[in-house]
Amino acid sequence: MSKSVRLWLGINGAFITRRWEEPENWMRLTRECGYRVHSFCADVLDPFFSGDREYQIETARATREAGHKYGVFINDIYTGMATHRFHGLSHSDPRVRQRMKEWILDCADIANAMGVDAIGGHWDAFSVEVLSDPERHRQALKRQHAIFRELSEALAQKGIRALYQEQMYIPSEAPWTLAEAEEFLVEVNRERKGIPVYLTLDVGHCAGMHYGLTGPDLDYTEWVRRFGTAAEVIHLQQTPPDASAHWPFTPEYNAKGHIEIPRILDAIAESLHNRQNQPWAEWLPLPQNIYLICEIIPGSTKREDILLNELKRNAEYLRQWIPEEGLEITA
Repeated sequence: MSKSVRLWLGINGAFITRRWEEPENWMRLTRECGYRVHSFCADVLDPFFSGDREYQIETARATREAGHKYGVFINDIYTGMATHRFHGLSHSDPRVRQRMKEWILDCADIANAMGVDAIGGHWDAFSVEVLSDPERHRQALKRQHAIFRELSEALAQKGIRALYQEQMYIPSEAPWTLAEAEEFLVEVNRERKGIPVYLTLDVGHCAGMHYGLTGPDLDYTEWVRRFGTAAEVIHLQQTPPDASAHWPFTPEYNAKGHIEIPRILDAIAESLHNRQNQPWAEWLPLPQNIYLICEIIPGSTKREDILLNELKRNAEYLRQWIPEEGLEITA
């Protein structure tokens, strides 16, 4: 029996952060730059920092209307930089864990108002104290798995369809190895009572050599071969192997980076073909759609005209492989 997924090209809203404040412009610029799919960046509308709840819901609804106006589909709400700055979901103190859970549950209310049914990102960092003690590290991983099972159930009650945890590239931000990612998918989904919990893959998050990783853990194609169909979102960026540069796919950056789109597509096809052999497959539904989201994060000094030009050229380059109507992959 054949299996298939459809791939879509999109853009993450990180390019908006600290630059544009009006939902009309968020969606207009997305479409003008060549994208019909938008991954909404929570730094643009944060449940703790962006005004009060009335403003947040009002702005989320305005964003939904602007998306309809410009023909832009908002596929998820994704964490920006804010939640990466904290010890969160695995913290040793339950009060800290609870507060970060509240961020996610509040984000679900914004998602509902925006017409979005998936939330993704990263909400945690293990401390040096925890990482230096093998038993405390193991307990922190167990806490992380348990909290995602709790969130799976709580978000289901709020009408959210899927939750995503992003693969990272330093030991404090798990999962950062192939083995940790596999364990996460199995332990969270095997006993969950709510929505599926997928990985988000980032092809630029294979820079673990700074902390001693070698071999397949450093190969972005191996990550996609193993987990491409355990993800509804794959982040695209151009980058050298030893960094996560978040560059666009333009000639000047392609000359410096090592990410090749045809290799990613081949790896997704291989993941689809071999999916039934993965230990997490029986608990994690096959995605119908996989969103290839360009996560282009500009420096603060990059002028807006240069930024928008790069985003347009990025879309033109990637449309060689991913047309606006999507690309179906079958196995």
